Amino acid sequence: MFNGSWVSSWLRGERDPLQAALGRLEREVIDVVWSGAEHTVKEVQGRLPRKAAYTTVMTTLDRLFKKGLVSRRREGRAFVYAAARSRQEMSATLTGGLLRGVLSHGPETARPFLSNLVDAVGEGDAALLDELERLVRDKQARTRQEPE
Repeated sequence: MFNGSWVSSWLRGERDPLQAALGRLEREVIDVVWSGAEHTVKEVQGRLPRKAAYTTVMTTLDRLFKKGLVSRRREGRAFVYAAARSRQEMSATLTGGLLRGVLSHGPETARPFLSNLVDAVGEGDAALLDELERLVRDKQARTRQEPE
């Protein structure tokens, strides 16, 4: 079901799956891209927290483009890059895909996931746990109102 070297640390709950799926430089580059509208390779290179060669940044942006994380358009002889999705949209897409995958295997696989979700939310923020409860109640109310 899961492939990649990032999986083991992610499954142990140590890392955000999006961040775990990207290398260190890819994470730094996508963070720069997420910070503004459009960027040239040179602009990204100048905003990185550590030095990286222009060609290294160019290759990294190309890899992110091939992964669908950035878009690009030609401007003269160079490309200008932009985020394909915001950080929030990317997190929502990743989370939604994970949830659909877990829930597609029936209640037996969903229960441990839901239990871990409630535990993680409860450990992190009581107000967020209240928000989760409110969301569940709202969804239940809407489901009861929907015609069959």
